[in-house]
Amino acid sequence: MAAYKLRHLQVFWVVGTEGSMSAAARRLGVSVQTVSSQLRDLERDLGYALLRVRARGVELTPAGRAALELAEPMFQLAERVPQAVAQAAAGEGMALRVGIADSLPKLLVRQLLRPVCDEGPTRLVGLEGEFDDLLAELALHRLDIVLADRAAPPHPSLKLHSRLLGSAQVAWFAAPELARQVEGASFPELLGRLPLLMPTAHAALRARLEDWLLRHDIRVRVVGEFEDSALLASFGQSGMGAFAAPDWSTPQLVREAGLVRLGLSADVGESFYAISARRRIEHPALGRLLEAAAAVQAAAPG
Repeated sequence: MAAYKLRHLQVFWVVGTEGSMSAAARRLGVSVQTVSSQLRDLERDLGYALLRVRARGVELTPAGRAALELAEPMFQLAERVPQAVAQAAAGEGMALRVGIADSLPKLLVRQLLRPVCDEGPTRLVGLEGEFDDLLAELALHRLDIVLADRAAPPHPSLKLHSRLLGSAQVAWFAAPELARQVEGASFPELLGRLPLLMPTAHAALRARLEDWLLRHDIRVRVVGEFEDSALLASFGQSGMGAFAAPDWSTPQLVREAGLVRLGLSADVGESFYAISARRRIEHPALGRLLEAAAAVQAAAPG
């Protein structure tokens, strides 16, 4: 788009955001006549009316709403440039905006991101949420990367790239008082005698666990379902039920949380992905993240 047209689109975005031409003129530091003239030029170039003037401001037409929806993320991003430049120049480091799927084990997230921040001037901004919501934020460039338990689905309008960070076998854990109830029982049959905590259906692991339990003919009693993996582990630590977690987290869960490892579901795996928007220049911290993932995978049991 020619520079003057981009300026006209920015003027339209400010008018749509402020709700009036006079407020937009004050924000842009120009006259109302300049704002009105540039809006007319933009509407002439596009061939459609974008705004209707009302007594108390302006109103978007259907075409205007469509234009504003596309313009908003672009200019919101542009407005962050001065702050980002000032922070980098002051030595505060480049921000790494990470979306973290709520189903992802938080111990893994900590292991992946801690080296990224320790080895360079990077300021971490973490946002936890549901998978689809995070992908939408990533597509709008409001996030630099998304960590999740699955790859991004193919989508013609979303140019996203998924990198497999690693995978892990799944083990089962319980608080000591629960584990004592099944002392001497064989695994995995003992799971049928304990209350279980499970991830909700939105987690990729849920279907794999259900299939594994079915294949081993184990009838279970699920007493809790959680979207957030940290909350699930917290209730497991309280003794509410046994639960599954990546086997590489065994040292932390046994030593730090005081849990008992009941057994290993060797044929159930959980994979971890880093998803980024396709760009010619990637965030410099992405390489460090991939190195950290390789180190975590190398240190995993078995």
